[in-house]
Amino acid sequence: MKYNIRGENIEVTGAIKDYVEKKIGKLTRYFDQDPASDVHVNLSVYNDEQQIEVTIPMPNLLLRAEEQHVDLYAAIDLVVDKLERQIRKHKTKVNRKFRQEGTSPKYVFAELEQEAQKSAVGVYDDEAVEIVRNKRFDLKPMDSEEAVLQMDMLGHSFFVFNNVDTGSTSVVYRRRDGKYGLIEPN
Repeated sequence: MKYNIRGENIEVTGAIKDYVEKKIGKLTRYFDQDPASDVHVNLSVYNDEQQIEVTIPMPNLLLRAEEQHVDLYAAIDLVVDKLERQIRKHKTKVNRKFRQEGTSPKYVFAELEQEAQKSAVGVYDDEAVEIVRNKRFDLKPMDSEEAVLQMDMLGHSFFVFNNVDTGSTSVVYRRRDGKYGLIEPN
């Protein structure tokens, strides 16, 4: 794997770079051969909060995780844990699919069987996903400013609406920094 580590409001020292490469490099144990992909790591500091974002694009899988913590090294550990959970989830889906088809998978994760048996926590099954509530409502045509007001009035962190400007379904949401975002389809 090739590492692309950059920092925003932080200097990426040799120690930080080595720690990131060491921790993320441990993910290669889940693959039969080292993935030939780039690892994009973005380290940033905002208001005494250390944030790390990791993206690993691969042919059959996109691994992406981000984490915030007051300690950068703890944030790195937490983001690696998230990436491991994503790999376990993907591996479980792949194995289930091929077991149902009666064939063997085209790529196999090494050491994952022992890891999954040691700790069943973090292994996701499709049956474990349970929708506990279904909600239906009419989408009212409005602009994004009115949707933000409706969202704030209801006390929600997001709001789905029919955008009067584009005629499509859109979503406004409250960001972690307190500002608002808008999601629109292409």
